[in-house]
Amino acid sequence: MNAPSEFVAPDITARKNTGLEHAADFTLPQPLERYSAEDHATWATLYRRQCALLPGRVCDEFLDGLAALDVDADRVPNFERLNEKLVAATGWRLIAVPGLIPDEVFFEHLANRRFPVTWWIREPHQLDYLQEPDVFHDLFGHVPLLMNPVFADYLQAYGQGGMKAKALGALPMLARLYWYTVEFGLIVTPNGLRIYGAGIVSSQSESVYCLESASPNRIGFDLERIMRTRYRIDTFQKSYFVIDSFAQLFDATAPDFTPIYTALKSQETIGAGDIVPEDRVLQVGDREGWSDSADA
Repeated sequence: MNAPSEFVAPDITARKNTGLEHAADFTLPQPLERYSAEDHATWATLYRRQCALLPGRVCDEFLDGLAALDVDADRVPNFERLNEKLVAATGWRLIAVPGLIPDEVFFEHLANRRFPVTWWIREPHQLDYLQEPDVFHDLFGHVPLLMNPVFADYLQAYGQGGMKAKALGALPMLARLYWYTVEFGLIVTPNGLRIYGAGIVSSQSESVYCLESASPNRIGFDLERIMRTRYRIDTFQKSYFVIDSFAQLFDATAPDFTPIYTALKSQETIGAGDIVPEDRVLQVGDREGWSDSADA
């Protein structure tokens, strides 16, 4: 995941990376020797907890990818071992990074089918929430869907569009698209709504909240609407956007976004919890428990 311009890295990032050096593209060899028994136990706790919770809540494509990768349940996985299967399936490769990385570096990696994964894992007192993505969020949350060819193509297309958005001053719009799809997206399936966003998949509490709570809005996917919509970084999302298929997601990113950015620059942004007349609303949230803090 890339670092927003206003992001201040927590102390844990500096502590975990003490004595390590990274290349100009922020990559480094995965420091396997740095994982402690406590780190492996933390991974195992998180992994088993989510694997028990997600069936019936997450999309089949995620579970299929997790099974095909044969992700370790008891210890932080070795990236190179996973790469053997990932490269063969979709041409993607995991690369270890120290934490959040600059936008331009992040986009270049995605455009070349390299997925940056923070190498270190949260500490036991942070099991339920960590401000900065760690290896559990990045690997468990994101990587299984990279085994799906359509989603894999979508993420590459997103990376290819990133530098153009930066040059056009439209990066906030593209960031909202990533947030509401790759991180916090829901998908319609024959068995009902399911999760595919990594920010939800890697969170015990939001995996339940996003599907079962009456609090949030659930709204049909609309590219331009999402690009105008602010989001939450300190609480559960006030709105979730729902795709009909991964093909819909990929097709929506196929056109050149330049005229879309131009048109949207003259329009007001939309609050994270707002409903607008053109929305295809699946559920209007009752707003219970919503925070009054500012949207991002």
